Amino acid sequence: MQRFEILALDGRTAARRGRLTTPHGVAETPAFMPVGTAGAVKTLDNRDLDELGAQLVLANTYHLYLRPGHEVVRDLGGLHGFAHRDKPYLTDSGGFQVFSLSDFRKITEEGVRFASHIDGSRHMFTPELSMQVQEALGADIIMAFDECIPYPAEDEYVRQSTERTWRWTRRCLDAKTRDDQALFGIVQGGMSEELRRWSAAQTTALDLAGYALGGLSVGESKPQMMRVVAFSAPLLPAEKPRYVMGVGHPEDILEMISYGIDMFDCVMPTRNARTGTLYTSTGRLNIRNAQYKTDPRPLDPACRCPTCAQYSRAYLRHLYLASEPSVLRLLTIHNLSFYFNMMEEARQAIANGAFFDYYAAFRVKGQ
Repeated sequence: MQRFEILALDGRTAARRGRLTTPHGVAETPAFMPVGTAGAVKTLDNRDLDELGAQLVLANTYHLYLRPGHEVVRDLGGLHGFAHRDKPYLTDSGGFQVFSLSDFRKITEEGVRFASHIDGSRHMFTPELSMQVQEALGADIIMAFDECIPYPAEDEYVRQSTERTWRWTRRCLDAKTRDDQALFGIVQGGMSEELRRWSAAQTTALDLAGYALGGLSVGESKPQMMRVVAFSAPLLPAEKPRYVMGVGHPEDILEMISYGIDMFDCVMPTRNARTGTLYTSTGRLNIRNAQYKTDPRPLDPACRCPTCAQYSRAYLRHLYLASEPSVLRLLTIHNLSFYFNMMEEARQAIANGAFFDYYAAFRVKGQ
């Protein structure tokens, strides 16, 4: 079972610094989780993650269910034994992946029937099966099965879906059997303040280990997204971890921290690295650009990552244009280092009561 402690409050914002203790280690919050879809963060191995200081890693229930199968992972020691990584994991419920398969799924009260993106085979995901799969995977934190509501959507559809997600959450709680896994509920409701408030009230009444805001970054504008987070965050218990799912722009993360959010995940830093987009202390750069052909500087002179310590922009551009596979690892190391360093700076700023100033200075850099 997990323990969550609030260590410091910012004062000028709702930002808070915390510590999440799990059976496989501690995560300092606010925390960013890199996405390990198939049980690995793309292009990296465990040694890379350890050297970068990765805490929680998110693994994908839907993908591991389809391949290699949750029973295989269970029989080989769960995610920790299978991936040989004795650090905290969080698994999503599979709800977002089902949402992304809109042309190949049917939603009913029982669950979601869908076609595998791998071989077209037909499957039925229910709250009970999501719990069964996540318990077999053995993550420290598991997520209740939900429906990720698209944007835009009809008001009546949003209402029905939000109510169904709550009923599914109750079924997840009833189906859960392992005491060493922390179950988080997911608050839905689209862009409706009324439905978000209803969902938060119903879901937090279940007294779960933590709570997430889902159904964001699905097509709505940034002001809409921030409005939802701003009024929803205070609806979640202050003594438990708060998680916004699937949001990854650095500036967006920092703004949500100012509303009191503790946990984040997104594919953005790793996916952008593989397309040559890098985050630096002076803004983003694209390593493919011709201006870096003879540039001897590191990606970011202020960065302490192994990539910046050893390689120039010119060399990394050469590797990228030459399609050398090693460059994808080097760029991913840099981007994750940027995110982890940003989170460490944010935690320190909160501890010092200076998060407002830190965030204001960060926005000037134009990330």
